[in-house]
Formats: sequence, structure tokens, C-alpha cells
Amino acid sequence: MKLSSPFFHDALSTSQIMKLVCFGLIPGAIIQIYFFGFGVLINVFLCSFFCLSAEYFVLRLRKRPPRLTLTDNTALLTGLLLGLSLPPTLPFWMSMVGCWFAIIFAKQLYGGLGFNPFNPAMVGYVLLLISFPYEMTVWLPSRELALQVPGFIDSLEIILFSETSNHLTANTFRQIADGFTMATPLDFSKTEMTQGFMTTEILSKPYFQENLTGWQWVNAGFLVGGIYLLFAKVIRWHIPAAVLSGILITSFLLSSFDSQLYMPLWFHLSSGATMLGAFFIATDPVSAATTPKGRLIYGFSIGFMIVIIRTFGGYPEAVGFSVLLLNMATPMIDHYTKPIIYGHQQKSSDE
Repeated sequence: MKLSSPFFHDALSTSQIMKLVCFGLIPGAIIQIYFFGFGVLINVFLCSFFCLSAEYFVLRLRKRPPRLTLTDNTALLTGLLLGLSLPPTLPFWMSMVGCWFAIIFAKQLYGGLGFNPFNPAMVGYVLLLISFPYEMTVWLPSRELALQVPGFIDSLEIILFSETSNHLTANTFRQIADGFTMATPLDFSKTEMTQGFMTTEILSKPYFQENLTGWQWVNAGFLVGGIYLLFAKVIRWHIPAAVLSGILITSFLLSSFDSQLYMPLWFHLSSGATMLGAFFIATDPVSAATTPKGRLIYGFSIGFMIVIIRTFGGYPEAVGFSVLLLNMATPMIDHYTKPIIYGHQQKSSDE
């Protein structure tokens, strides 16, 4: 990331950096809207508004001028990340709770930007996931599987009123055939495995493959956006590469041990919020590790935890939990990975 300094005259401001990150989200967001409906777009706008309004409220309460802070686009980015992470039929008041908690308790309570030890968007996401586990895991099936695809008005009515004017609910649009409702690939695979199905049986089911295709395209979109951030020098390669390496190595070892019991590595790389987490969430400059070696340890540990929680944990999606766990470990990682200052020697453990 380009940081302000008297010695770097082409440095980008915080506002400019956040804008570039927001632009990087566009490819994945467009694909997500295509496959999962206008509810994604509505969530993005609502969460952005809720985060900005929460920031404004706290700044006014603290008697600080809100304009400068609001225009740094950090609250906007938090809203965008939360909006893309939430199911497209989540009731609006739940989104508001997550956004206000993210800004007020995970950011402003610690003193604002630069002082928060945890990623605000993931704090809000995990709060909602723990508080409303069913609503947070109810996603619509991919467009190709859905019997009915909700339009913009249908999506807006479900988010605001829990049903449309024709008395259709989110479950109506989740149906794919014969009254069967489709869960996300991560949730579906975990449920099937608890019932004794092997990975080859799960992966061979046609409706599972079709639903997985939508998520693969979404991850591809966020991968393109992440590569854009790398070329724009908004983020460095260490954390994304380490996160993906941690996922790849951990899932490869598990599937090598028993390929019928553990999902293959390509499944973990192309499902859920893998690419969104690797390029846009784990790379948060405030809550992530700051030393070069520390970024590699930090990122690899997140990738390792993502696979472990997805495989053995109670929740199918693990990006939020993994990032927050490593946020807690960031001070220790930075402490033990400090580079040696030129001209100095590394202190021994006895000193």
C-alpha cells in the first residue's frame, strides 16, 4: 500500500485508497448480483447507508466534525464488504444491527480509524452469524437452478417486509425442484457429510454442481478485482498469496489423507468468500500484520483456519472467524517478526 510520507510525493490518500478498493469489488459484485439477484445490490446500498449513518452519529456524539472522517471512505468500504457478505434476503433490520455494531463497537469505540484491532466488517458479520445463524445461512440458489428469480421489487419487499405483496417469502425463491430448497455449497456439503455421504457422491449431484458454478464465478470476479489491487499497488502480495497457500496446502493434506472424507482443494478455493477474504478482508491495513514476514505468517494462518473451521467447525463459512482470530494474534506476530534495523544486531533472548 502506498502510505503518506514526506519522501513519497506520489502517495495516495486514505480516501483514494479506499476508492480503489471499492472499484476492485465491482467485478465480483456484478457477478454476484447476476447469480443471486437484486437483493445483493439492495444489501450493498443499505449497508453502506447504515455504516455511514452510524459513523456520522458517533462523530456528532463525540463532538467531532464528521465531514473529514466520512469522506475517507472507510465506513463506505465496511458497508460494501458487509453488504456483499450477507444473504440477499436478510431482513434490513439485521443488516442495520450488524453495520452499527461494526462501526460503533468495532471501530469508533477504540478511537476510530487506525486504532481498531479487529476488522469492523467481520465483527459485524460474525455478530450476525452467531445471533441469527439460520437467517445468515439462507442464500438463494444460483439463477440457473431457481424456479423463480425475484425481481428488484420482490427483493426489496422481502428485505423490508419479509414477504412480497403476493405473499411470497424467501423460501419460495429458494426452491429448485419438488419443494426442495438449495443451501450454499459449503453448507450443503457439510450437511451431506454428517449424513454419511462421500465427497464423490456430493460433488456428482447435478444441482450441487450447478449451484457451485455460480459461486465459482463470484470468486473469479473477486480474484480479478484482487489482481487489479495488486497492480495498482493498493495491497501487497504477501497476505493474499499466504491465505491462498494456507487454504491450498491444508486442504491438499486433508484430501490426500482421505479424499472421500474431506473436500478437495479446488472446492475450498472456489467456494464461499475465499477470494473476497483473501484480497479484500484479510488485507485490512489496520488490523493485519505489518512486517513482511509477519504478513506471510498472518495470511497463511488465516488460510489454515478457514479450511479447519469449514471442515471441523459448526459453521460452514469461516472467513470471518479466521480473520478475527488472527487479528487477535497480530500484535504478537509483529513483535516476533520485527526486521533487524540496519547496523544493529538481533538481541538474544537473554537480553
